[in-house]
Amino acid sequence: MGVEVIVCGLGPAGRAVAHRALAAGRDVTVIDPHPDRVWTPTYAAWADELPEWLDSGVVAAVDAPTAWAVGEHRIDRVYQVFDTAALQSALTLDGATVIADRAVEVDAREVRTAGGLTRTGQVVDARGLARSAHRAEQTAYGVVSARGELAQTLFMDWRLDNGADPDDPPSFLYAVPLSADTALFEETCLAGRPALAPEVLRRRLEHRLRARGIALTGAEPVERVRFPVQGGTPGGGRFGAAGGLTHPATGYSVAAALAAADTVVTGGTVWTPRARAVAALRRAGLRALLALPPREVPVFFEVFFGLPAPLQLSYLSGHSDLGGTLAAMRALFADLPPNLRRAVVTSVIGASGR
Repeated sequence: MGVEVIVCGLGPAGRAVAHRALAAGRDVTVIDPHPDRVWTPTYAAWADELPEWLDSGVVAAVDAPTAWAVGEHRIDRVYQVFDTAALQSALTLDGATVIADRAVEVDAREVRTAGGLTRTGQVVDARGLARSAHRAEQTAYGVVSARGELAQTLFMDWRLDNGADPDDPPSFLYAVPLSADTALFEETCLAGRPALAPEVLRRRLEHRLRARGIALTGAEPVERVRFPVQGGTPGGGRFGAAGGLTHPATGYSVAAALAAADTVVTGGTVWTPRARAVAALRRAGLRALLALPPREVPVFFEVFFGLPAPLQLSYLSGHSDLGGTLAAMRALFADLPPNLRRAVVTSVIGASGR
């Protein structure tokens, strides 16, 4: 069966690699302090990002979403929301050795745990990223409620009916159906250093939903989100968010991890030179976004969602599509108002000088 695969961390990224390694007939050990912990976040992905091996039954809802910036934009692309419990159950670990412990020293060939165990093999470090004041974060506060008048999936809704001032740090509404009767409504700070606090997002969400005639009882299930959107480093056996698979412009990483799992299992490289170049361009895009005046953020996304669909796809999902990513960034820059072009150039020059 070859070298044992040792996976540290059993979030979606780690569990996907362990599952696919088992399917390939590899010996697998998984190490996590709480290996049976139930996943609670809501995950979603573009349908064309997902690997063919994934069970179609893990999808809870399918729709083509809408983005609101200055105006309304229909995104001509299928968007899927996972049934989180079904996704976790589908990534079975039957046959793996499960160690309930914390990995404390990890490199590409060896792991040592807090309990004193040492294992050697092909190590996959999928423990995620620690928070840091130096890393931009995404935060969100959401509730699962009756769908009400929600007629469409809202990928991003930057309309200013959440009670915030135009010059306050911005946030948008993310709203996705979870069933025929329920939906997740989530106020999201896309990226901030520091990001908006959950309490601020809670007040904005409640204000926004009241403005749209959606009444809350106070008994709705709550979802809180906080994670870094920068800081992942390819190499050293790192994978998922730890390995740089989080998209800095959206915070998405689950689909990228699912799609890359087989490559890791077979010893291939996820980070080709073209993929590394794309990642560097996206990091530059995040710096530009963080530098924008708050009231101009909807204008930025008005231009982005006005790009041709293939260019949007390249920037949002083209892990190694260097040509498409460059074309998308050139087209975006060309269409931005002059003041936003200056902000983008200043952010890039400032970063290169540090």
